[in-house]
Amino acid sequence: MRIVVGLAVLAVVGLAACAPEDNTARSPMPSGADACAKDKLAVKTAGTLTVGTDKPAYEPWFSNNDPANGKGYESAVTYAVAKQLGFEQAEVKWQTVQFNTAFAPGPKAFDLDVNQVSISDERRKAVDFSSGYYDVRQTVITTAGSKIANAKSLADLADAKLGAQVGTTSYTELRDVVKPKQTPAVFDTNDLAVQALKNKQIDGIVVDLPTAFYMTSAQLDNGKIVGQLPAGGKAEQFGFVLAKGSKLTGCVTQAVDALKADGTLANLQKQYLTESGAPELS
Repeated sequence: MRIVVGLAVLAVVGLAACAPEDNTARSPMPSGADACAKDKLAVKTAGTLTVGTDKPAYEPWFSNNDPANGKGYESAVTYAVAKQLGFEQAEVKWQTVQFNTAFAPGPKAFDLDVNQVSISDERRKAVDFSSGYYDVRQTVITTAGSKIANAKSLADLADAKLGAQVGTTSYTELRDVVKPKQTPAVFDTNDLAVQALKNKQIDGIVVDLPTAFYMTSAQLDNGKIVGQLPAGGKAEQFGFVLAKGSKLTGCVTQAVDALKADGTLANLQKQYLTESGAPELS
C-alpha cells in the first residue's frame, strides 16, 4: 500500500538536492562478462535468491506486512535487484530475520537482508554491505500538544524523554546528536515506541524520515513531525546486508548501482517515499 499523506503521494526525499557522498567501502567488483550470471552466483539454494527481513515489515518499506507482494520501497527494490541478477519474482524466497541478527557476526541463512540497515564501519566488521540504495535522515516525531511539539532546535529537546528502537542508527543519533538530559528509552520495535508515545511514557521518538511520515499519518492520532536532525558530514545510507566475505557482494552492488544509474531507485522513491512537512532542527 502506498503511503499517502493528505491523500496525495509526496515527492521523494532529497531528489532536488545533490546526492550525498557514498559511504560504502566497495567490495571487489566481479570480473568477466558473465561473472554475475544467475548460474554463476553463489546463492544458498540453486535457482533461488533467499532474502531476509524482520517481522513486522513496516510501511513504507513494505506493504501489509508482506515482503513478498513487491509493494513498498524495500520490497520493490529487492525484486528489482533480483531481476538484475536474473531471478524472477517467484524465485525470491523471504525469511524472517530479526533486525539485530542480520548484522551480527556469524554465518547467515540468507543471501542478502533488507531491513533499513544503515551502512557503518562498525557493522562492516561483521558483515558485507552493498552500495547504498537509499540516503536517509533521522527525524523526531511527537503528537500535537506535547512539550516538544513546537521545538525548533536540539536545545528545545534537551529536557524531553525521547526513545528509539534498540540497535538502530536512530538510537545512536538520539544519544550522540540530540544528547537529551534524560537517558533515552529503548524499545525492541518501533510499534512499542509508538505505544509508549500514545501512553505519554515518552515525549517523542527518533526514526528515519519515511517511517516518521508513516507513524504520524497512520499510527498516531494528531501525530506531528518535529523536525529532521542536522545532517552530519557523512551521509547515512541503507544497504543490503550480506555475510562477511560473500561472493555475492560485488554482484549485488553492481545491481544496485545499475538501478541507481537508470533512474529506477529514484522512480521507486517517488512512488513510495515522502518528504513534505519535515523542517530541519537547528
